[in-house]
Amino acid sequence: MKTTQDVQRRLLELGYDPGPLDGVRGRLTINAVKRYQTAMHLTVDGIVGPNTLRSLFGGPLVSEPFSPDAMPWLDEAKRLKGTAEVAGKGNNPVITNWAEQLDIWYPSDDIAWCGLFVAHCIGATMPDEPLPSNPLGARNWATFGDKCEIIDGAVAVFWRGSPTGWLGHVGFVTGQTTSTIEIIGGNQSNRVSIIQMPKSRLLATRWPKTAMNVDLQTFGSTAQMTNGNEA
Repeated sequence: MKTTQDVQRRLLELGYDPGPLDGVRGRLTINAVKRYQTAMHLTVDGIVGPNTLRSLFGGPLVSEPFSPDAMPWLDEAKRLKGTAEVAGKGNNPVITNWAEQLDIWYPSDDIAWCGLFVAHCIGATMPDEPLPSNPLGARNWATFGDKCEIIDGAVAVFWRGSPTGWLGHVGFVTGQTTSTIEIIGGNQSNRVSIIQMPKSRLLATRWPKTAMNVDLQTFGSTAQMTNGNEA
């Protein structure tokens, strides 16, 4: 399987500057992909799907979306694992910069940032994807994208306090058991981490509208569960 860094190197070889060859699907890389797709008369979506992969590297057309852009938001989430807020009055500039890049008012990482983390991962890797109104509110993500199964990479929204209240939590699915969903998310023990959430608290699972279409056979939720604390 080709990686994002492989794509970046190939784009640079062909004269489409993707920015740093860092393996991160940022705006420069996305724009380079779009310029290449335009020149090659491909669908201009910035996503390196099977047709764009074949054009870049040759070889037979692959029916399965074995693409470095299949779930770039989940790749970004995993890359940020361990990112933590600063205790006390200080702020982690990495976290506050997410809000600045998205033009979201966010004065301190003392404010719950699970929604901000999801907004960054989606917004940084899928710039054409509409974000929900007030993405800092976890439950607002229940209106994001399209409804989907409990599938790896899906945005999962949970209730906190009361099913009919306003408190919630949001993250990305990385696995499941019969009773729990494993998610990677922000503001989990004050950092980006992987935890287990009970399915009884699930409100919605959503898939980005501008992402590649997947199904449970392609990207199932069979990852081994890890121990963690609930949000």
